[in-house]
Amino acid sequence: MIDALDAKSASDTYASLAALMNLNDDPTQATTRSYIRDHTLVRRIECFDPTAIGWQRHIRLAPTGDVLTFKIGKRQLPDRVPTDWDVKEEGGALTVTIRGGMDALIADSRVSKVTSAGQLPTGFDPEKLYQARSHPRGLQLTIYGASDAVQSLGIDWNVLRAKVRPDQFATYSGSAMGQLDFDGTGGVMQSALMGKRVTSKQLPLGLCEMPADFINAYVLGSLGATGATIGACATFLYNLRQGIEDITSGRRRVVFVGNSEAPVTPEIIEGYRTMGALAEDEALMELDGRTDGADNRRAVRPFSNNCGFTLAEAAVYVVLFDDELAVELGASIYGAVGDVFVNADGFKKSIPGPGVGNYVTMAKAMAVGRSILGDDALRTRTYIQAHGTSTPQNRVTESHIMNELAKVFGIERWTVGAVKAFVGHSLAPAAGDQLAAILGTWSYGWIPGITTIDKVADDVHASNLRIENRHIEVGADGMDGAFINSKGFGGNNATALILAPHVVQRMLERKHGRAALATHAARNDTVVATAADYDAKMTRGEGRPIYQFGEGVLEGSDLDITPSRIVVPGWGQPIDLELPNPYPDFS
Repeated sequence: MIDALDAKSASDTYASLAALMNLNDDPTQATTRSYIRDHTLVRRIECFDPTAIGWQRHIRLAPTGDVLTFKIGKRQLPDRVPTDWDVKEEGGALTVTIRGGMDALIADSRVSKVTSAGQLPTGFDPEKLYQARSHPRGLQLTIYGASDAVQSLGIDWNVLRAKVRPDQFATYSGSAMGQLDFDGTGGVMQSALMGKRVTSKQLPLGLCEMPADFINAYVLGSLGATGATIGACATFLYNLRQGIEDITSGRRRVVFVGNSEAPVTPEIIEGYRTMGALAEDEALMELDGRTDGADNRRAVRPFSNNCGFTLAEAAVYVVLFDDELAVELGASIYGAVGDVFVNADGFKKSIPGPGVGNYVTMAKAMAVGRSILGDDALRTRTYIQAHGTSTPQNRVTESHIMNELAKVFGIERWTVGAVKAFVGHSLAPAAGDQLAAILGTWSYGWIPGITTIDKVADDVHASNLRIENRHIEVGADGMDGAFINSKGFGGNNATALILAPHVVQRMLERKHGRAALATHAARNDTVVATAADYDAKMTRGEGRPIYQFGEGVLEGSDLDITPSRIVVPGWGQPIDLELPNPYPDFS
């Protein structure tokens, strides 16, 4: 979106990225800006060398005469010596003689058929910003992303600890696939084949819910509810739904929601490739009529002629407040979650095949949007951030869902965005990427067009859709609501309604009154200034993640427990133990 922004916003973005990427060059210069553009978002893989992926080739060694003879060190002798080995010690080494041949694995390398991925900006290494201690990359992203969300609030977290009971916080975060690089589950699986030992960290740090655990233990120090609801590519919305249900029920007042995923590894890419899911270089070149290599920047082409999706790494976190707390503290309000709907597909022909559940989730989200915003606003002042994976199947099935429901609800030309065109498919955090794009529309007044495509594919259902390959200016108040759609592997469907900040302001005024909103606005000045100070510090390259390892650890003896409450040191409000009977009708 950088070219659509005003000069100051664009300059601020370049300066922020230059600091993130540890560049010493002037971010106002054209050469620096070109470098930043070329080394962010979807591009040729830099996390590893896609032309030299290590693997083990199976070979059969045959003797040139009657026997095969070789020498090895004593420590290299297998614990279980094969029965056909004749081993003799000679001069401190072992000589092995085998009659016949033997199977062996030798180190080799291969060239990846996929060279595109959405990656962190080049030069940004979260591992170096705190004591990572062999953390998997996904957990490094968790620490950085969660810390950034906390510090961007403009409200000190200790203020929340003073006003909100410990059990009224919650954290919902996870990764769809766990941490599969070598420092996580990948190392558990690979170590034996590489002649290495499994470490004590690899298995536990590979668990899917570990991002939530890290946030609670090292960023927030939370005693509240926690967990990770996994729904493949719909995981972010699953956790968002958990958060808003907690708040609307009154059980929680502050909920930390988000996901982290770092799947850009040779093994995961090869796994998805063999499923036929990824955009391979050869197919991309065929689409473009090229022989000189794939256009990595345009690997993702939602709703156009395409050939597969592109994996990405990401961490996306948001903080949810109940409305009373937001008004009281003067919190910056970027929007509100109207509702999130989740439905399965019913009986299926195959696990990855699409079903009808997404028709249900989208119809219900649109119906609640109509109830909140009204018929006219739904028809003319909403748009949708589509799942938009860039697979031939998705372009047909998802476009049919959106198009048919646009007809049902009387929308003549429903604008469709697909942010994966720029950032790729980050799996669990993917809907968070879509949410970020929606919040950007209300901040800057633009809906991102799908600029990686030349045209809409002929098999896309678009009679009532507006799919543009240019950015669309709508103004900060031009959209009252937006929808996020997610379609996860296995039939995990979710659709969310997000309400614009100007709509939320009107709703809050009706509920709390003008005087309360005026007080909120006055307090928000300080909040905005504090958040701006943090942003400026980050742009100067001075910011660091929150990582409180071993700090503020409590023991049971530190708690003051009575039959009616638990007082926790460091928290301003006690945990209430005067709990009502949840089953009064059965008493």
